Amino acid sequence: MKRSMLGRIAFNLLAWSVVFVTAFPLVWMVITSIKPQFELFRMPPTFWPESVTFEHYIRLLTETPFLLYMRNSLILSTATTILVVAVATLGAHSLVRFRYRGREALARLVLFTYLLPSVVLLLPLYLMMVWLGVANSLLSLVIAYTTFALPYALWLLRSFMQGIPDDLEAAALVDGATRMGAFFDVILPQALPGIISTSLFTFILSWNEYLYALVLVNTDSARPLTTGVMSMLVSAFNIEWSLLMAASVMMSLPLIIIFAFLQSYLTRGFGAGGVKG
Repeated sequence: MKRSMLGRIAFNLLAWSVVFVTAFPLVWMVITSIKPQFELFRMPPTFWPESVTFEHYIRLLTETPFLLYMRNSLILSTATTILVVAVATLGAHSLVRFRYRGREALARLVLFTYLLPSVVLLLPLYLMMVWLGVANSLLSLVIAYTTFALPYALWLLRSFMQGIPDDLEAAALVDGATRMGAFFDVILPQALPGIISTSLFTFILSWNEYLYALVLVNTDSARPLTTGVMSMLVSAFNIEWSLLMAASVMMSLPLIIIFAFLQSYLTRGFGAGGVKG
């Protein structure tokens, strides 16, 4: 009994230590964003601010193109998520429900493309965007983001589709439903948790992506937050730490809000990725 209690105490101490190490940079970021400018470089540094100020947020929203970058990121991440989930849902249904030669090989090939480093596809994608005439635009980023988000989304939704009994769709077909009718009326409602989970993964990947945005877009009108904030606040000679921390907090808010409401679906996504099939 005593050994069991000591084990629980040790486990709790370890768990809270991990939480502290993980959360401390985020807490420091928030506290730094509300510190007055003169406190940022005080030696020795202070943890709690002597006075709280929101001047950095006001400057960020009124004196910089931060809202433009925020709008671009929202459009980019939303469009990528809709495109990827629509294609991945149909593709996963095909891989699970239809029998054709090379189906399993195709599924493994899709996963293999996800394992490729992003930099391998960078030059071909850039040349393709120039050839299509959409370089340096949000559309080019939507296409580029789809290349690395779609394979994983397809594999994840395939795992969810495999958990839906064949009898449900077969019963709908016997009752007179068409193949598409059975898909929309039976398969999609059953796969809704997987679709939401996949949408979350895709949105987060698109929101945080940096490399493609850095190479494919170099104008403020099309920059997302990841590259826009860096070009705006970080230079070779100066870093606007106060604005950078405020921008980091603002960038994190949409993801925190989404995760707070839909975290149960995200947890299911981690489990579904390990289903053997």
